[in-house]
Amino acid sequence: MIIYGLILAPAVRKVMAFLCEKGPAAEYRPVAPHDPSPEFRRASPLGQIPALSDGAFCLADSTAICHYLERRFRASPFFPADAGDYGRMVWFDQFADGALGAVECTVVTNRVLSKLRSEAPELGAVTVALERALPPLYDYLEGEIAAPFLVGDCLTLADLAVASPFVSLRIAGHAPDATRWPRLRRYLAGILGRPAFVALPHWAPPVSERAHEGGRL
Repeated sequence: MIIYGLILAPAVRKVMAFLCEKGPAAEYRPVAPHDPSPEFRRASPLGQIPALSDGAFCLADSTAICHYLERRFRASPFFPADAGDYGRMVWFDQFADGALGAVECTVVTNRVLSKLRSEAPELGAVTVALERALPPLYDYLEGEIAAPFLVGDCLTLADLAVASPFVSLRIAGHAPDATRWPRLRRYLAGILGRPAFVALPHWAPPVSERAHEGGRL
């Protein structure tokens, strides 16, 4: 089994953490969005990351991959059986990829990727993201966190999805204020301290200037 992508991308990190929690071994191949290699393009026809190759079976999109892995390895389920909990898990996955991921992308693009591309960062966009866009999202999560996990009493895809963007934000030099969002900080410490996250490869700048071209982190 092969996972294609760049670990700086929360969607790639989510899939790799999910697979680590499931247990099966997989090879991580650092690949930038729109890489022309035939193996990657067979797994991801649109050139997006992450992508998965499991023998002859290929699939792209982080949520689709996690749903596939949940069915593929049923012994350790990470999707709730309860209908309400399942719906909330799907919601938090979408929240992480959409609302939270969009703001994370602005921060990381301008604080990390702009340096790699020798581009001038849009500092105004970063200020808006940190001071206006992220606080309401943090307020929402602060109000939703009442236990070690977001949904039910055990780890689900919701936790891996929501925690993943915060690693990229940390690489960009940002973390939620512990005084204003204490529950969020404790929650993140617990999820990101799990072996599945700790064992993931460390991010390193891509060799090619083609890295991240046209693909959202």
